[in-house]
Amino acid sequence: MATAAEWIEGARPRTLPNAIAPVLAGTGAAASIDGAVWWKALLALLVSLALIVGVNYANDYSDGIRGTDDERVGPLRLVGSKLASPSAVRTAAVVSLAVGAVAGLVLAATTAWWLVLLGALCLAGAWFYTGGSKPYGYSGFGEIAVFVFFGLIAVLGTQFVQAERVDWVGLLLAIGVGAFSSAVLVANNLRDIPTDTESGKVTLAVKLGDARTRTLHLVLLAVPFVISLALIARTPLAPAGLLAIPLAVRANAPVRTGKGGLELIPALRDSGLALLAWSALSALAVGFG
Repeated sequence: MATAAEWIEGARPRTLPNAIAPVLAGTGAAASIDGAVWWKALLALLVSLALIVGVNYANDYSDGIRGTDDERVGPLRLVGSKLASPSAVRTAAVVSLAVGAVAGLVLAATTAWWLVLLGALCLAGAWFYTGGSKPYGYSGFGEIAVFVFFGLIAVLGTQFVQAERVDWVGLLLAIGVGAFSSAVLVANNLRDIPTDTESGKVTLAVKLGDARTRTLHLVLLAVPFVISLALIARTPLAPAGLLAIPLAVRANAPVRTGKGGLELIPALRDSGLALLAWSALSALAVGFG
């Protein structure tokens, strides 16, 4: 029987910056066009947090019943370590996704009903990442999905539900957040190349191989800082995002120095922290600059 602490660890708290950052960026983008609505921003944050926790539990369940997590070198997995039954973890996933769905329905009801369709797409994306008979996360599409769902959709969706329109600033911030979020997954999948190869999980890292995956991580971390310079067209404060560069350099350090296994865990943590810092700084710059 898993303890409360193990359930919290199973929710993968290191991934929470991927949920918080797009809401910060989207709210900053909304504020830049005088459209910020704080209660909607809080509801968007609830949606984002509930979805990422639901995704994490759903992945734990699906990977666990397939045996993908039987030989892990990373953080705790509830089903794979047999600390919780598959049905209990599946229920946790469903409850988390349901919370996100309810909060999303409130936003849709007060903004535009077509957002319900977008929400349904997000729920399907969450479940079928590793669930179903042909999970797309096992075919190398995980990073693309993260870029779309936790970058483009999350940032632009947050801007839209508040300002009821999106603009080029929101799009650039969405690309930056998506690149950072994908970098987190790239670091994770780089660590898991040996075990994923053995279990038949064909991630993008498995397809690219070790060396090219390390290069991809660096490229993804660089993209947001190019965007910070492009955002000078909106505000001279936009280079504030460059203050997150030291965190990005630290995040890439284990990757560029050839570390593997558990030694890559700091790369996940620091990629997430760089994402959070860049999003907060950029949101403040464009929203209040």
